[in-house]
Amino acid sequence: MQDFATARRMMVDGQIRPADVTDLRLIDAMAALPRERFVPPASAGLAYLDLDLAIHAAPVPSTRRMLKPMVLARMIHAADIGPEDSVLDVGGLTGYSAAVIAPLAGSVVSLEEDPELSRHAHANWRDLGLANVTSVTGPLTAGWPQAAPYDVILVNGATQVEPADLFSQLKDGGRLVLIAGSGPASKATLYRRSGTDVSGRPIFDANAALLPGFAKAPAFVF
Repeated sequence: MQDFATARRMMVDGQIRPADVTDLRLIDAMAALPRERFVPPASAGLAYLDLDLAIHAAPVPSTRRMLKPMVLARMIHAADIGPEDSVLDVGGLTGYSAAVIAPLAGSVVSLEEDPELSRHAHANWRDLGLANVTSVTGPLTAGWPQAAPYDVILVNGATQVEPADLFSQLKDGGRLVLIAGSGPASKATLYRRSGTDVSGRPIFDANAALLPGFAKAPAFVF
């Protein structure tokens, strides 16, 4: 049987700390969470590797993947989540990212378009005793205006378009983190809202699976 506790410690020491993640709350959260329970049982042995993990077991076709631990950690770190902050976690899958964020924030809304994944996430949070996380189901591009505005929005994947609906759900001073673009030139990007303006800047190189609904419309060619 694999020693998941040792694998988790190696993930933190080998992937998270060397990536300039210095928030001890975030490090402690990732060191404590059993990431293996958030992936298909057949993939549990891969849970702590530096990989984007498919969230459906083969042979079910799916483009949905959990972010690499280092990429997720750096994105959360960049969002600078405070203990009173409200957070929208877009594309939450089975709930791992929301579980990492929960000890850092006041409240977390995890948005997922797949009802089965939402149920799985809810069960994981219940078993872990996380009381400040809510699971909601709907189109990822629409966000969750019912609980807006948010201090922080985390987008768990790549987008080829600027998410205007998500920008509109940020508080003044709110932060949104996503991976802009697809392929090797894509970058994790941090946006901030100031009044009605939203501006963004790249923060590090990263790539991830494109989220449903976030692809650029095909250009018409004569």
